[in-house]
Amino acid sequence: MTRRIFGSGLAAAIGAVALTACGSAEVTIIAALGDGADPNASLLNAVEVQLLPYDRDQVFDSLEAAASEPEPEIPADLLAAQEEIAQARQAWRTTDNRWAVVRDSLNIIGDQLDPADRDTRAYQELFDRWEDLDIERARLARDRDQLFEVFTGLQEATIDRMDAVRFERQDWADQAFADVGIVFAARVEASGLDMAADTTDATGRAVMQVPPGDYWVHARYELPSEELYWNIRITVVRGESQEVRLSRENAEVRPVF
Repeated sequence: MTRRIFGSGLAAAIGAVALTACGSAEVTIIAALGDGADPNASLLNAVEVQLLPYDRDQVFDSLEAAASEPEPEIPADLLAAQEEIAQARQAWRTTDNRWAVVRDSLNIIGDQLDPADRDTRAYQELFDRWEDLDIERARLARDRDQLFEVFTGLQEATIDRMDAVRFERQDWADQAFADVGIVFAARVEASGLDMAADTTDATGRAVMQVPPGDYWVHARYELPSEELYWNIRITVVRGESQEVRLSRENAEVRPVF
């Protein structure tokens, strides 16, 4: 939904701070793309995480219900076109990555061939390997260029309509959610708590100290064609540390339009 565009800038405006008051508890957030099987799977760096003393989704739902007009829908054919574009982008990037690997391998083998004795079996085997890779490199280069043309062609075919829909939805959101900052501030005041925010480090962790109470862990992570959105309720107990893992499994997966 359009409402999800509100985030870090608004938190800063309200004045969220990480508290270290006496009697608080430590909350550690770990953001990763993988599930809990591998604790180090695809750890996400530089993700802003907020602990909010209110349910932001409930606020947006209330404002949306009170809007004079419903949110403009994204036409089904545009969503399908977006998915086709995402698949074409991935096919091009996969081929381009493989081409880069083969190119680097050719350079390494080339450096090994230069000083080698051409009359040895080892040289011939190495040269054969180089030739095979060179053929693959040429094929990948052709495929990569063709896939890029497909990708850009799909983009160009829909970009004007997509921009028009984005503008219409953003204009609606600007009106429907004009007072969201005021409502958020009122919810913070009513809770008697403060918001807290931190950004995950290279280990995918963000650590905050907050007073006891009910909070919602909010974060977003954007992928090429979709967004992972978290709004998870937790209860902080005085003096009891807890760990919350954000992954694809407990995220709302939303298309990026």
